[in-house]
Amino acid sequence: MLLNSDLWVGALIRRAQIEGASATVVRRGDARAGTVIVKAYNTSERSARAYTEAFGQDGDRLWIQPVTGTESDIDAYIQRQAGYDPDIWVVEIEDRQGRHFITEKVADEA
Repeated sequence: MLLNSDLWVGALIRRAQIEGASATVVRRGDARAGTVIVKAYNTSERSARAYTEAFGQDGDRLWIQPVTGTESDIDAYIQRQAGYDPDIWVVEIEDRQGRHFITEKVADEA
């Protein structure tokens, strides 16, 4: 059973705040089933990464980085996705270590 998007986002923000990071909802989507994009900004290195939920080859849910590049590239990707899907959520996290605070499986992470 999956959590509603609003509950999942609330838990993500709380995890980030407990660890001393800043987390903000910059776009509120559908409370029940809106797709979530997490933008993690590393304040020490001044770099950003984006994560979104997907399905792996085995059918399990996981988080992927759908775009790499500069922060401008990531922001452009988010804008395009918002144009396609008005129900998406966007959460921005600013952390000195660039952590995303996603507890589920993230592709290409050990």
